[in-house]
Amino acid sequence: MSAVKIMVVDDDRHIAELISLYLRKEGFETKEVYNGRVAVETFAAYAPFLVLLDLMLPEMDGYQVCREIRRMSSVPIIMLSAKGETFDKVLGLELGADDYLVKPFEPKELVARVKAVLRRYENKSTGSPRVIVLPNLSIDADKLTVFYHGRPLELPPKEFELLYYLASHPGQPFTRDQLLNTCWGYDFAGDTRTVDVHIKRLREKMRNDDPWGIKTVWGTGYKFEV
Repeated sequence: MSAVKIMVVDDDRHIAELISLYLRKEGFETKEVYNGRVAVETFAAYAPFLVLLDLMLPEMDGYQVCREIRRMSSVPIIMLSAKGETFDKVLGLELGADDYLVKPFEPKELVARVKAVLRRYENKSTGSPRVIVLPNLSIDADKLTVFYHGRPLELPPKEFELLYYLASHPGQPFTRDQLLNTCWGYDFAGDTRTVDVHIKRLREKMRNDDPWGIKTVWGTGYKFEV
């Protein structure tokens, strides 16, 4: 099983490296980013499981970065800041942060907070994931939103259902009848060509160079391959 990826965003390289060192000791994979704007750009491509986000950043502060990430995904965010005032904490949490840690902090406490937030997030995501985050793709089933290469992708309801259903079962092949029954219902009067038409439209809206995609399983149907 691949390691859980964490994006560490802090303009102080020494602090970012120290945090990464402790997280890697616990088996996490990390990516360090030192700029707010770059953090937003990196998020979509790296697809982390959790973001550690400092507030004082060049170009975009942590609040702005948090707001932009929340437009794309509900992935857990822990804010890090030397500001310990209640107002700053409340603002961070209202913008969508899952936790808030005041500097200076003990690395062991940070690791414990990371594990606790990941556990809470995992418990909320039992069964099919409600939010799917992949490189350059984020699908939120609750908000009915898709972000592709950092931009919103407008999809009709059935195209959205098809994409979400396939992406939430990576590697599993489905027949056209199965997809028809799941996304259109057993009483749908159309035929399996309906599935082919919608798959074709989805493919036309996406590139061919992403590390995932809807693949044809010849003689069977389709699967989402990562």
